[in-house]
Amino acid sequence: MTAAQADLRTDLSEELDSVTIDRPAVGDGAALWRLAKDSGTLDLNSSYSYLLWCRDFAATSVVARGADGEPVGFVTGYVRPDRPQTLLVWQVAVDAGQHGRGLAGRLLDALAARVAAESGLTALETTVTPGNTASERMFASFAARHGAEVEREVLFATEHFPDGPHDPEVLHRIGPLHF
Repeated sequence: MTAAQADLRTDLSEELDSVTIDRPAVGDGAALWRLAKDSGTLDLNSSYSYLLWCRDFAATSVVARGADGEPVGFVTGYVRPDRPQTLLVWQVAVDAGQHGRGLAGRLLDALAARVAAESGLTALETTVTPGNTASERMFASFAARHGAEVEREVLFATEHFPDGPHDPEVLHRIGPLHF
């Protein structure tokens, strides 16, 4: 276990540099949509989908709140139905004012620790488009902190996307995880 893992609390009420990490609520949906929109890199889903995500997948997602209680970052994810010990991370976004503080990594660690405690997480998956070095580094760093390997393969090729040109989505499979 690394020092970072030892410091994590699975109830997610931990204060981190005046940022509180906890589960999202429906009332956070609009703010998550704005964070995704402002990121400039994420595929923006409908505002409705963020509301549903905060309702239906709050157990497998986290939100970071600033001192004023407003969301300043989030990670959305879900447990794969066919692999119940695998968490698929859907989106990670952090407000520009929070960049460079390691918040995305702390959100990811906190979420993984909670899901591990609740459902025996052994692997994490995500997709990253080629050239998104910030995401590639974040997930490689997560794997290193947890002593896990990263396997990569194209999950969805450009031709799979019906709505115009889209970069391929490369699956990053991280595991085995030990908590």
